[in-house]
Amino acid sequence: MDDELLLPRRRPAQARSRERFDRILQASRSVLVDVGFESFTFDEVAKRAEVPIGTIYQFFANKYSLICELDRVDTAQAVNELHRFSRQVPALQWPEILSEFIDHLAKMWREDPSRRAVWHAMQSTPSTRHTGAHTEREVIEIIADILRPLNRTAAYADRQRLAGFLVHTVSSMLNYAVRDLHERGEEYFNSVVNEVKRMLVAYLFAVATN
Repeated sequence: MDDELLLPRRRPAQARSRERFDRILQASRSVLVDVGFESFTFDEVAKRAEVPIGTIYQFFANKYSLICELDRVDTAQAVNELHRFSRQVPALQWPEILSEFIDHLAKMWREDPSRRAVWHAMQSTPSTRHTGAHTEREVIEIIADILRPLNRTAAYADRQRLAGFLVHTVSSMLNYAVRDLHERGEEYFNSVVNEVKRMLVAYLFAVATN
């Protein structure tokens, strides 16, 4: 059903199983980048991870649940950075912190092509989108708290909506920035990232003064 979360059948408890699980995830990223989600198969993942295909099925029912696990890994990295980011507010000026955070995300998207591939794959079905929305809740909650000093009179629900807008804007724009990176180069990529910063800072100043 579309409202069910796509989760692994199980997660490994022992070191040997965790090592195989991690190999499966890494192999999945390389397959996703090389062939795209439509041509993504467990056969190819098993070949690259050097595990029997049955091992993959022990952890994942299908490719959709596997992709959602990759999305959780990517989101966890963003959450870790956001926690560091939130500890600086309001010790530093928030535009500077925002710029630093966007630079960090941009670096991850630029250096890891699988991040964009996972982002695209997560848009593929209602179930993956629903699971992705659930996964990103922690990110949105942290950002909603970070935004409180900008507008202390705003209701928490309003800050959550604003946080969701920021999350999806940054993800979409970073996807746009890395899309033509190989053809247009680092200078183009950096110019897009700088425009993202300028756009969001102007928007948040407007929020703060309303």
